[in-house]
Amino acid sequence: MAKTKQISEVIQNDQPHWVGDGFRVYSLFSMQEFGRKLSPFLLFDYAAPTTYTPTDKPRGVDSHPHKGFETVTIVYQGGLEHRDSTGSSGTIGPGDVQWMTAGSGILHEEKHERQWSKKGGVMQMAQLWVNLPAENKSSPPGYQTILKDQIPTVTLADGGGTVRIIAGEYEGTKGPAKTFTPVNVYDMRLKAGHSTTLKLPEGYNTAMTVLDGAVKINGDTLVPSVAVAILDPAGEEVQIEATDRDAMLLILNGRPIDEPIAAYGPFVMNTTDEIKEAIEDFRAGKMGRLD
Repeated sequence: MAKTKQISEVIQNDQPHWVGDGFRVYSLFSMQEFGRKLSPFLLFDYAAPTTYTPTDKPRGVDSHPHKGFETVTIVYQGGLEHRDSTGSSGTIGPGDVQWMTAGSGILHEEKHERQWSKKGGVMQMAQLWVNLPAENKSSPPGYQTILKDQIPTVTLADGGGTVRIIAGEYEGTKGPAKTFTPVNVYDMRLKAGHSTTLKLPEGYNTAMTVLDGAVKINGDTLVPSVAVAILDPAGEEVQIEATDRDAMLLILNGRPIDEPIAAYGPFVMNTTDEIKEAIEDFRAGKMGRLD
């Protein structure tokens, strides 16, 4: 009989803050507090539904650097444009994902999609930071556009909901994202009153982020909306039940990277000397240009 993964902590955040002028986000966890406990996941920001008025100047975040990790951006409502110093660019809308590898260093900007901005509307999205092992922190930067139609969906038993597999594998169905270390990223919808049991690898770290609705985990712990449940690595199963309304979750599960973390702003390395080098590389223009 498989052992249950127990909850070690539930964190809720009801204090949003602005990232640039286009993303009103709730930070559910960060590397400063949970970098080791949730490795390889470093940070999770959730931009809950926010209405923006029409504008000819797209809101968002201007050019900024990253090095040593990956960013994963998921759009639920609205539209985003991305461009970076490798020459890559892309537009993603509801259900789409962009997976950017900062690697040895990159400059990029993220803005509301231009035509969407002119009309205005509701923006809802999430961004995850995923660490890279030391041997891959100097990898060439790269970018994956993962469109909605490329992401497989598994229907839960008894019509209880769906699971979209962005990365990793769920019940034999594989997601499209290419990753450096084993990770599972599931976009789950669970209907009110329904439950499901997830089988997750022994020894992997797990964060169950509840973005809307509320769920009961393992039959006894209620996790509200805009909160994250951190599970112990030990065990292989977790039971999830949606309570009085449909629930939306993003489930993060990955093999830990057992290495030191040194972080400063947009740089995540293994030592302070490497952080200093990243800052010098940025100042020297070694991360490219974004005109």
